[in-house]
Amino acid sequence: MIDFKKYISEKDYFIVASEIADEMKVNIFVVGGYVRDLILDRKLYDVDILVVPKEKNQIDIGLDFANKLAKKLKVKDVSFFKTFGTAHFLYNNIDLEFVGARKESYSHESRNPEVAVGTFDDDINRRDFTINTLAISLNKENFGKLVDKFDGLKDIESKLIKTPLDANITFNDDPLRIMRAFRFASQLNFILDNSIMEAASKLANRLEIISQERITDEFFKILASPKPSVGLKLLYDSQVMKVVFPEVADLGGVEQRNDFHHKDVFLHTCQVVDNIAKVSDNVWLRFAGLMHDIAKPPTKKFDPKVGWTFHGHEEKGSRWMKYIFNRMKLPLSKLNYVRNLVRLHLRPIALISDTVTDSAIRRFIVTIGEDLEDMITLCRADITSKNQSKVTRYLSNYDKVMEKVRDVKERDKLREFQSPVHGDEIMAIFNIPPSRKVGEIKTAIEEAILDGEIGNNYEEALKYLMKIKDKFE
Repeated sequence: MIDFKKYISEKDYFIVASEIADEMKVNIFVVGGYVRDLILDRKLYDVDILVVPKEKNQIDIGLDFANKLAKKLKVKDVSFFKTFGTAHFLYNNIDLEFVGARKESYSHESRNPEVAVGTFDDDINRRDFTINTLAISLNKENFGKLVDKFDGLKDIESKLIKTPLDANITFNDDPLRIMRAFRFASQLNFILDNSIMEAASKLANRLEIISQERITDEFFKILASPKPSVGLKLLYDSQVMKVVFPEVADLGGVEQRNDFHHKDVFLHTCQVVDNIAKVSDNVWLRFAGLMHDIAKPPTKKFDPKVGWTFHGHEEKGSRWMKYIFNRMKLPLSKLNYVRNLVRLHLRPIALISDTVTDSAIRRFIVTIGEDLEDMITLCRADITSKNQSKVTRYLSNYDKVMEKVRDVKERDKLREFQSPVHGDEIMAIFNIPPSRKVGEIKTAIEEAILDGEIGNNYEEALKYLMKIKDKFE
């Protein structure tokens, strides 16, 4: 067990905070995620300090306390959020956040509560999960004592997530806590109390009052977790996925005809995302993995001769990306990256044939550009067969593809691929102003390089330009 008194005694900001609390005659506690992560030996970033006033009218007590502590620590940049009654500042790369104890009441139409000054119990009661109700006293009379009103320590040891009060009330008050429950389960690899799954299923539609930005933020925290499938499957099993990401929910299910069956695309997708997570922290690559088969349901057809087919799912999926990005309020700067990985994820395996030309490989290299390595990571993750010899064979095929790609790149220097004859020189040779024709001429040179007619160098490109000059005059 951690010696909390010894631990917090080593932090100068806790010592100073304790002294100020004594001066202001208030009680203060370190609460929530910081205590949880300290027990779990996770990296600590944020410190939440709860300030409990002695008088009911001390609404801004958290702000006042933060201001006094900042001055003592010689911190000049303090952010105050009076609407929420919170303040925070950075000290030695630690984000300290302060809030006065409060109690909350909710209306059915909004997750924004009516807030009033509260007691320590009021504040702890309103917390989302028992693992986040733990508090360490910074008061002189019991400095370092762990306060555990809802057996949160026991639940941490049991790796269990449950609500301190009735889960239906907790989620009805703030539906975003449904997403947070699944996120914590995915981040910490904890299990959920049955009451949470029941309440989440019952109240899933309450998430409609939550802003898309906050839902997306929690969803991407699930994707960024060590094993994303934990959270993704909870979203699916609880029916919450139908509300927050219906296209992913539609991937689930298996259908069989004439002894032909297709694997559950949702479970396959979860495994693909997990496979990527084992080798990459790039959350956008994980998102591309989640999206790569997103259009299989509407392209699913049954062919009596070959079974189930999904022709064109990669093209349709790529066309869906802009709509999904806009709906989920995702940064459009990542759109082309995800769209290209979805559209091209079947392309690499087609390059394995011995009859594939250097021209085909050049075109793939230029099309995928700097995302080549991520594409291969996605393709390798897409191999989810239980037949190990089949997996080994497919992985070997991708190794062969990459050998071909690297060989062509080395020979052609395609990394910086563009027409070696630049636009200004083309305009001078043809005596034309900037126009579409300049682009058409550059494209003709680039196509000749991709087809292997000429090398990727200035001399051969200029010679080729003079050869085709008459076609553009």
